[in-house]
Amino acid sequence: MQHPARHLEGPVPEQETSLVELHRSCADLLASRGQWQQAYEHLRHALTLATAEHGPRVPERVPEQVRLEVARLRREHAEAREQSFRDALTASYNRRYLDQKLLEEADGGLAVALVDLDWFKSVNDTYGHLVGDRVLQQVVELLQVALPDGGFCARYGGEEFVLVLPGVDPDTAVAVAEAARTRIEQFAWSTVVAGLRVTVSIGVAHQAATGLAPPEQQLRHADGLLYTAKQSGRNAVAYRVGGEVRLCGAPVRRPR
Repeated sequence: MQHPARHLEGPVPEQETSLVELHRSCADLLASRGQWQQAYEHLRHALTLATAEHGPRVPERVPEQVRLEVARLRREHAEAREQSFRDALTASYNRRYLDQKLLEEADGGLAVALVDLDWFKSVNDTYGHLVGDRVLQQVVELLQVALPDGGFCARYGGEEFVLVLPGVDPDTAVAVAEAARTRIEQFAWSTVVAGLRVTVSIGVAHQAATGLAPPEQQLRHADGLLYTAKQSGRNAVAYRVGGEVRLCGAPVRRPR
C-alpha cells in the first residue's frame, strides 16, 4: 500500500521542501514497520516546516493535505492492528486477541464455550487438507451466527475454537452453544465434498459478574466439560448446573 505521506504539497522554499520530503519519507518508512506514533511525529514536523515560511497566509491545501495523510495513516494503523488479531486461515480472532479480551472484566457475567471439531483428523486424512481448511472456515462462519452483543469467536488452536459470550446468563450461554452445534450438524456438508459430515463437541463454562476467575481457570473448566462431551459420544454440549454436569445434543457413533 502506498502511504499518503508521499503526496504532501505546498509552495515552500527548496531547503524547506527537502526537509519536508525527508520527514515524509521517514513517516513512510516508520509506518511500513508499524511504528505509527513515530510516523505521526514526522508528519507533524513536516506540517510545521511547510507552514513556517508562510505564517498566517499558508495555503489551505497544505494543512488539509497533512490532515488527510494523518487520517489515512491512522486508518492503516487500525487495519494493521486488526489484522494482527486475526487468524490467517479462518479470519476469526486469534489466541492473542482472546487472551487480551479475557483479561477484561465482563459486566453481567461471562461465558466461554470451547468448541472442538469431532474426528477432524479423519477429515484431513480422507479428503485432504484443502477440504479440511474449507471445513474450518465454514465452521467459523456457522459459529459466528447470532452471537450476543460483544460476543466473538477466536481460534484457540488447530481445530479448537472459543466462543466468548459476555453479559449472558448460564441458560443463554448453553442455548447459544447448542444452536451453534445444531447449525454445524445440519449444514449441507455434501456441498463441500460428497459424503462429508462434520459435528462439534462443546464445553460451556459460565461465571457471574463478581469474582471472575483468571481466564486460564475458566478455559480449563470449559476444557473439562468439552472432554465430558467427547466422552459422551461427541456432537454434544456439556455444561454444569450447580455441581452437576449436564449434556444436550445428539451424540453420534465414531465413523469406521
